[in-house]
Amino acid sequence: MAHRHHHSFVLLCSLCVFLPSTLAQTAEFNLPLKAVNLGNWLVTEGWMMPSRFDGLNGQLLDGTQVQFKSTKLRKFLSAENGGGATIVANRDQASTWETFRVWRISDKKFNLRVFNEQFVGLQGQGTTVVAVSGNPSTSETFDIIRNPNNPNQVRFQASNGMFLQDHWNNYITEQDFEFMVANGLTAVRIPVGWWIAYDPAPPMPFVGGSLNALDNAFTWAEKHGMKVIVDLHAAPGSQNGAEHSASRDGYLEWGDSYIQDTVKVIEFLAARYGSHPALVAIELMNEPLAPGIKLEDLIKYYRLGYEAVRRHTPDAYVILSNRIGPADPQELLEFAGGLSRVVIDVHYYNLFDPKFKQWNLQQNIDYIYNDRASDLSKVTPANGPLSFVGEWTSALDFDGATKEDSGKFAKAQQDVYGRATFGWAYWSYRCKYDTWNLKRMIQDGLIKI
Repeated sequence: MAHRHHHSFVLLCSLCVFLPSTLAQTAEFNLPLKAVNLGNWLVTEGWMMPSRFDGLNGQLLDGTQVQFKSTKLRKFLSAENGGGATIVANRDQASTWETFRVWRISDKKFNLRVFNEQFVGLQGQGTTVVAVSGNPSTSETFDIIRNPNNPNQVRFQASNGMFLQDHWNNYITEQDFEFMVANGLTAVRIPVGWWIAYDPAPPMPFVGGSLNALDNAFTWAEKHGMKVIVDLHAAPGSQNGAEHSASRDGYLEWGDSYIQDTVKVIEFLAARYGSHPALVAIELMNEPLAPGIKLEDLIKYYRLGYEAVRRHTPDAYVILSNRIGPADPQELLEFAGGLSRVVIDVHYYNLFDPKFKQWNLQQNIDYIYNDRASDLSKVTPANGPLSFVGEWTSALDFDGATKEDSGKFAKAQQDVYGRATFGWAYWSYRCKYDTWNLKRMIQDGLIKI
């Protein structure tokens, strides 16, 4: 059977004893914060440093979308009705029902998920292949065996390898914290995945080690006088379907049934770091997507997450991320108004919308001084929660934009986002692409803080 790749999500996500500082956290520090996101460190985003995946091309990685054509029948395999019925081999052309998403268990063992989110498995005496199960078990696990003479030809055999590089110890180091402080940064926002609460042996396909790295970050931050925002970037079930939310195959599944599991992660983080002098805030969830995430589910979770943090610290701020997509930017203000030391996080990118590709530098800058300034003022009420531009970048979308253009664009954003009452955080400290890489932009003299 032949298959072809569409895109791959790669998730990389080790025990140490951590003794929290006995010093009470000081409530007073300088707001607004000038921060940077340590993106691609504890939650991997493949696009930010593609070299991490050298040698993996052509492998069936988590989330790969594949289609199979019977070598005997010359027809594509299809999940009838997109799932809930049998698997057939009778389609001349391949579309959504003929596309299967891979969950990788090892380099040979896989689960296959169909359009309606069920898994391919065996039924009856093991003679019928169906797609009806919502949870993969042994009967939904297949060995995919490649023909050594033709890697695109595979056999299925019905029925724990992991990719791991020594990434955490060299991607961000104590020297990086020294560089940040020397260049005017006062805090770091650290994206973490839900599996950090299960370190050192999280469930498949995640790997241990991120908790030890986060402990190191707290130690370095305290030593060098910086603050740490811990940001739950990847929630159980995925809150937006994107690779950075650790969706295994691109589906958004977070909802009411995941609330308790997610609160457990916040409780774990608050218990571990709540009294640490470097902690300034815990962000309950990054970029929940509207309308896929219902507002009432999100507010229910935010209330429980806020209470979990407050059980361990009266001082740390609790950050509530606005929903991305078609949502009212002020929809959390009434709820947040009844809570103490809370922050609304908004993300502003002049990307992901065709208009930004058509604009020149001045039009992009004008948009910051006009539209973004207005947007920010809407989530910065006089006596309400504080505001935080938790992600922004100097990357521009129009053809021919130079790094000097990006420096001017960054200056405009600093001017406007400096009005956020909690502060701002650049995305990201390191990235292959210079205009996304704050360290490089500072070294090149294009951003001054």
